[in-house]
Amino acid sequence: MTARSIRNYTVLPSLPEKLQPLHKLAYNLWWCWNADAVALFRRINPDLFEALDHSPIRLLSSVEQSRFDELATDDGFLVHMDRVVAALDHYMNGSTWFCETFSDDAEATQVAYFSMEFGIHESVPVYSGGLGVLAGDHLKSASDLGLPLCGVSMMYREGYFRQYLNIDGWQQERYPENDFFNLPLIPELDSNGTPILASVTLPGREVHFRIWRLQVGRVPLYLLDANIPENQPADRGITSQLYGGDIHMRIMQEIILGIGGIRALSALGKNPTVVHMNEGHAAFAALERIRVMIHDQNLDFATASEVIKAGTCFTTHTPVPAGNDAFTSQMIDQYLGEFISQLGIDRQRFLALGRMHPANEGEPFSMTVLAIKLSNTSNGVSALHGAVSRKMWQEIWPTLPVDEVPIGSITNGVHTQSWLSPEIGQLFDRYLGIQWEEKPTEFAVWKRVDHIPDAELWRTHERARERLIAMCRAKLKAQLQRRGAPPSEIQAAEEILDPDALTIGFARRFATYKRGDLIFRDPERVAKLLNDPKRPVQFIFSGKAHPKDNGGKELISRVVQMARRPEFRRRVVFIEDYEMNIARHMVQGVDVWLNNPRRPLEASGTSGMKAAANGAINMSILDGWWVEGYDGDNGWAIGGGEEYTDLSYQDEVESRALYELMENDLTPTFYTRGSDGLPRAWIRRMKRCISTLVPVFNTNRMVEEYLDKCYIPSHRRYKALAANGLKQAAELAGWRLKLAQAWPQVKVDSVEAPQGQLLRVGGEFPIKVHVNLGGLSPDEVDVQLCHGLLDSHGQIASPKALSLTPGMPNGTATVFVGTVPCNLSGQFGFNVRVLPKHAHLPNPFEPGLVTWG
Repeated sequence: MTARSIRNYTVLPSLPEKLQPLHKLAYNLWWCWNADAVALFRRINPDLFEALDHSPIRLLSSVEQSRFDELATDDGFLVHMDRVVAALDHYMNGSTWFCETFSDDAEATQVAYFSMEFGIHESVPVYSGGLGVLAGDHLKSASDLGLPLCGVSMMYREGYFRQYLNIDGWQQERYPENDFFNLPLIPELDSNGTPILASVTLPGREVHFRIWRLQVGRVPLYLLDANIPENQPADRGITSQLYGGDIHMRIMQEIILGIGGIRALSALGKNPTVVHMNEGHAAFAALERIRVMIHDQNLDFATASEVIKAGTCFTTHTPVPAGNDAFTSQMIDQYLGEFISQLGIDRQRFLALGRMHPANEGEPFSMTVLAIKLSNTSNGVSALHGAVSRKMWQEIWPTLPVDEVPIGSITNGVHTQSWLSPEIGQLFDRYLGIQWEEKPTEFAVWKRVDHIPDAELWRTHERARERLIAMCRAKLKAQLQRRGAPPSEIQAAEEILDPDALTIGFARRFATYKRGDLIFRDPERVAKLLNDPKRPVQFIFSGKAHPKDNGGKELISRVVQMARRPEFRRRVVFIEDYEMNIARHMVQGVDVWLNNPRRPLEASGTSGMKAAANGAINMSILDGWWVEGYDGDNGWAIGGGEEYTDLSYQDEVESRALYELMENDLTPTFYTRGSDGLPRAWIRRMKRCISTLVPVFNTNRMVEEYLDKCYIPSHRRYKALAANGLKQAAELAGWRLKLAQAWPQVKVDSVEAPQGQLLRVGGEFPIKVHVNLGGLSPDEVDVQLCHGLLDSHGQIASPKALSLTPGMPNGTATVFVGTVPCNLSGQFGFNVRVLPKHAHLPNPFEPGLVTWG
């Protein structure tokens, strides 16, 4: 058959004039976290809205014309629509927290937030799980706060896989195509109405991509799409699947995301002062910004990199080395050889940027190492994960103690409004006032949760649990029908779970370290718990394993097989195809949110934060965010934060701890009722959970922290180094060259201090240090005394650093002096070190040069 050219045309829904504002609402995803806007679209056709993944665009394309004509004369609907439109207009045009708080920087600051995925809403399936949903919540809070921020990612034709299970409970994957016409995508066009294109160079060809925009409240999210006629058929598939394909597909996607993302912003006329790389996938963005500065301003690599590093932030999410992308040097040559030549540096210097040990020819090129080395700030996503990350990447700074490795932490949060049940939101409106939305980080506001009558909170929660059970029954019935189950089994699905029973939820990515089957380690003990006639317990599971993770798939299969056993059949269910709608039902409806990873492998975890906002109580290993969140009364901790080397022993110990918690605490507390039928002790814990966790673990607090620790300092440092024709950047680059040449000669010649003598509290400990500066001046170094109490191993457990004052030169050395006050009694120790010092360094540890005495 001969190829035929196909002419296309578009058919749009014919909305009556009065209903035209529905288009405006549908194309701004602000609607998805505004309960009144969601209710408006549901009002058009509730069943269809549910069936179409709550997509307003698909809804408006699918509703019969007669229904629109009917709504155009429905005064109640029109008043509702006008109210929602007025709320959107007020939101978009009103004053913002950012402009009021950072008035000096409000105009100049521009942040671009790069992430491989963004989970805004289930109707836009370009996300896989926690990383994407966090990125989506980041954008929502940035919008609420008025940050001048945009998102950058890719528009996947197939997105992440859809999950279904075969008869044995083994995960299968399917990849339905996204219909771009039925997504709230706005094409970026030039003045002639032509799609704006950008391109990247891949081996032997140029790959082009167009740019779509999703409007997320005030924040634009730009999505890159290579599926255009300008590309070869194979290249059109680069933006096909999220996390699909092999290692070659991964590097091509990361080139398009990082290098292509910067070029897309340039094509749109945007030049951000700060780029935030969410995980190492986007690390090539920093290199492209350096290349542009070299080309546009005729600079050398050293000077350009100083400026770009100043305006770059990096967040790592992965607490295991294997989870960080790395490529062989041969792949770097293959895909980036031409690009390296444009940076004006040789191959070895380029490869060193991605290696912890630059001289190790066998070490692969790590995207995380590249991101760390080219960033002004780097952080993990919880306090514990920050500590794990400092240990993981310490060898980038081999002479530094692990505690001083310059990787901080900003604990994740969730966008509270996106995850609250509408009924809980209405309760908060009544008893907390509207300030809970406007000031979600104010503890005083959340203390008012205590004013909510116990009966009202409990009945509201029970309705959410009933809604969850109804969803589970409908989903399980559909799963069984799809699998060809017998009619009796399908009919039995209508009776699974008990709307009044203690309901525990476990939903997340199924990776082996998350131990989705831990609860079933002793099936007999669990069966006794679940089937107690007076105090029944039930479990709802959901989640996906990565298509190539057979260990994760085996976990799912084991949970499904357990759910099919006669003693568990009515008490345990696994819901297929976990996505944001299922997540919302679960965090809103469960009584307890279970999390039992192997510590310290959970970087943060955010699902428990979503549950907490709805009054669901966390029962978790002390890992990730729960180390910071748990206070003894706002949930339950499994174990005491121990870490094990024998994994089987760990599973045994922690499964027993889990059973004992359920038998002795959870179940009795839930089922101990007053004369009015209310579990008063449980409700007190619910209220404690909400009042202590919600004001801390939300993305408004998180984004404000990113502003304070990362965005504003990086913006100001970027502007300072770029000012006056990059004078200070060139000076800093030149100083680094001088530093590298001089540092091998820097040494501590001698230390004069009291030795072995007894000192008294209230006295002083004097010290004099002779340092050979190797040609550096005294103001180019910071000579520090590190002192503190000694532990049982003779080490300084928590050293404090005191900078010494330079005195007169003494021959070839310079003398530095200082005194330490003796405020405490005990056995102390000290050491002396020399660090480089420059006014424009982000921190003294960044060069990785330390000379110890």
